[in-house]
Amino acid sequence: MEKGVPQATVFVVDDDEGVRDSLRWVIESAGFKVKVYASAGEFLEKWEPSQPGCLVLDVRMPEISGLQLQKLLSKKNNLLPIIFISAHGSVPDAVSALHDGAVDFLVKPFDNQILIERIQSSLDMDRRKRERRQQREKIAHRMTQLTARERQVMDLIVMGKANKVVAMELGISTKTVEIHRSRVMEKLAARNLVELIHLTRFLQNGDD
Repeated sequence: MEKGVPQATVFVVDDDEGVRDSLRWVIESAGFKVKVYASAGEFLEKWEPSQPGCLVLDVRMPEISGLQLQKLLSKKNNLLPIIFISAHGSVPDAVSALHDGAVDFLVKPFDNQILIERIQSSLDMDRRKRERRQQREKIAHRMTQLTARERQVMDLIVMGKANKVVAMELGISTKTVEIHRSRVMEKLAARNLVELIHLTRFLQNGDD
């Protein structure tokens, strides 16, 4: 684990104490850090969005159900991958959960090894998402260093327009375009046009 990076945590939310204790034992035995909660409300009260990890979530709980919690977290721009567990195996519940982005929907009783595999893949997914978000934030910060004219030049060159065309459209000399282009590349740490296009597209849609 990198210095200063919080350890990933498996958050378990289930209103059945026996299930919580069993899941804690299974997950801790596999070497993961675990925190358990008796209700969705308790989880929301104590959850820190900056904490990396994944969520093992019971579908049917009093007050706030697992599916309702999933929607609440989505509105908060939650990053946590969710693994649903259910004793009922309702097809509509499973469809709803997976449609809204759940990693998996496991019906009790399930193979503990499958749960551990899903947890590992979920933690890997969460790490990649957070890394991409950090990359986007860095690129966005670099973008703020561009002047208005540099931004105009960048927008045109990533469209594939030659320096002469950019100069004509902006009413400036080709030499001035070259100077602005050089500054754009330097400020965004782009080594070539391909990298510059990649950076701008990544900032727009988060793809890497």
